[in-house]
This record gives sequence, C-alpha cells and structure tokens, in this order.
Amino acid sequence: MSSARWPFRIERRAEPSTMMSIASPLLAAAAMLLTGVILFSALGKSPAAAFHVFFVEPVASLYGVGELLLKATPLMLCALGLAVGFRANVWNIGAEGQFITGALAGGAVALFAGGLGIVTLPLMLLAGVVGGMTWAAIAAFLRTRFHTSEILVTLMLVYIAQLLLSYFVHGPWRDPAGFNFPQSEAFEDHELLPLLIDGARVNVALLLALALAAVSWFFVSRTFAGYRMRVAGQAPAAAAYAGYSDKINVWLALLISGGMAGLAGICEVAGPVGLLSPGISPGYGFAAIIVAFVGRLHPAGVVLASLLMSALYLGGEAAQIELQLPAPVTSLFQGVLLFYLLAADLFITFRLRRVASAPVEPATAPTTVQVSTSQ
Repeated sequence: MSSARWPFRIERRAEPSTMMSIASPLLAAAAMLLTGVILFSALGKSPAAAFHVFFVEPVASLYGVGELLLKATPLMLCALGLAVGFRANVWNIGAEGQFITGALAGGAVALFAGGLGIVTLPLMLLAGVVGGMTWAAIAAFLRTRFHTSEILVTLMLVYIAQLLLSYFVHGPWRDPAGFNFPQSEAFEDHELLPLLIDGARVNVALLLALALAAVSWFFVSRTFAGYRMRVAGQAPAAAAYAGYSDKINVWLALLISGGMAGLAGICEVAGPVGLLSPGISPGYGFAAIIVAFVGRLHPAGVVLASLLMSALYLGGEAAQIELQLPAPVTSLFQGVLLFYLLAADLFITFRLRRVASAPVEPATAPTTVQVSTSQ
C-alpha cells in the first residue's frame, strides 16, 4: 500500500537571499490586495470600486495628499525608533504608551508654561521626547536589573499610560469651558506646529521626521554605537566575545525608540489635534511595528512603508463613509499585511526544494520454504 508524499521540502539556504529580502514586502502587499479582492467580493462590493475608494479617492486632492503625509508622520517617527531597537533584538512593543506619555509631557508644558512665548513650542517638543524616554526607561531598568522581558513590560505600560491620560483629561486638566467633554483646553496658536502647505493640515513635523530618518541612517550605518547594536542583533555571541555591553545596547535602543515615539505624540497633539483628549492616537504606536518590518528596518524603507500604512488609514475612513464598511477593516488590512510579510520572510533564509520521487520496486511474491522431516 503506497501513500502520497508532499513533493517539496523546506531547507535552509547557504546564505540569506537578497532578492527575497527585497521582494518580500512587495509579495506581502500583493497578497494583501488579493485578500482585499476576496473580502470585498464576499461583502457584495465591487473590488475595483472598493480599491478606488480605498487608495485613489483619499489622495485625489491637495488636501488628501496633505492628510496622507500628516498621518504618515507619527508612523514614521515611531517606526524609525523601533527599527533601531529591533536591529539589536530589543523588542519595544509599547511605542503606543510612549507616544501617549510624550503627548502628556509636552501638553503639560503647553497648559502650564504657555506664557513663555516663542520658546514654548521647542520646550514642548523637548518635553515630549523626555516623556517618551522616561516611559521606555522603566522597561530598560527592569530588563537590565531584573532580566524581565521588555516585550511584556512595554506592552503593559501602554495601558497604564492610557489610564494616566484618561485621568488627567477627565480630572485636573479638563477644560472647565469644554461642556464636560474629557479634553484639555485648546493650545494657543504659538503652541501649534506651523503648516507646510496652505489648504492642507500637514505641518513641519513631516520635515522633522524626514530629517530624523537621515540621522537614523547615519547612526546605524556610520557610527560605532550603531555598529555595536547591529552586531548584537545579528550575532549575540560575537558581540559578547568582543566585549560589547548588552546593557548599553538595551538602554540605548529603548531610549531612542521611546524618545522618537514621545516626539511623535507631542507632534500629534501640537499639530492636527491641538489639545489633549483620550483619542489622540488611533493606534499609531502599534501600527508602527508593522511599518518597521515592512520597511525592512531601514530608514528609507520605513519612510515608504509609513506612506502605505497612512494610505490604509485614509482608505479605511473613506470605506466606512462611502461603502458602509465597519471600522475594523483598516485593522484587518494591517494584520494580514504583517501576516503575509512574516510568511514571505521565511523564504529569505529558507527555500522550497523538490524532492525526487524514489523509484517504486515491483512487489515480489514471498518465497515459500518447504521443510521436510524424516523419521
């Protein structure tokens, strides 16, 4: 009785495939679009019309392009910091919490030190960076002192940050003239980031994010600290043998990613939001994890991936209005994009090889041995 065997096997490549490393995000995006076709068809929507609403209509005007760049900015800032840490195998999953604490720290400067004039905005940005770094430093201390998992600590700190924000906007920082809504007083004009384009809401935070992308590339590629972090991520045993301090890498990775997320938070509340409220982030800190991986942990890739993720946010909002689709559609596309990316990444270090079928030997009749006995 014969049984059919799977004609392929997965085997490790002699060295990682550069071609697959480049093609993996493209394959993941293509698979995401194919999933969208199936999803829209199952919901009774025309895939062509749905994709037009999702990807074309939101950027069909100057205002729409400005919204694309506006939403890409916090994603870019958060993902740039996360990418630095991920290269060193330091897994900061709590950029959302650092985003919120950065917004809280910078917002406190706006609310209580707004009389300083033109220096208020730079102080707000600095406070946002410090707020995010402080929140990330909790995880760095626990990792280096007690060997706790930074994944769990940073993730749990997100919920504490959300509760802190809720406490302040419902309590001591709530606007007394805000009709009992949970929000702070609106920031003054000199406490808001200047706009880049008339007729659009994109502001100078975009230029700041692009400049930090260049700084991030220089840090990772041209500095000893960046080299040390890359070695720690790619070959931990070699880094330990060379005497590179794991504690320094952990602190550096978490402080950089926390500071960038905090900067994103204050740029968001000093930009399009203009005040503190419970809904200052639609999940930018979590979505930035996907952005970092889709961008291959490279600053240039992160810039492009943030535009893609921003398009998904805008498309999801447009689909809710015009196609009457539920709000989780955006999260669904983000999730399947990450799923397909992880699946495609498998073939960077592995490949499918066809297994040659073994020749089937003809069955032979059993040999009968007669034994004669004599008395």
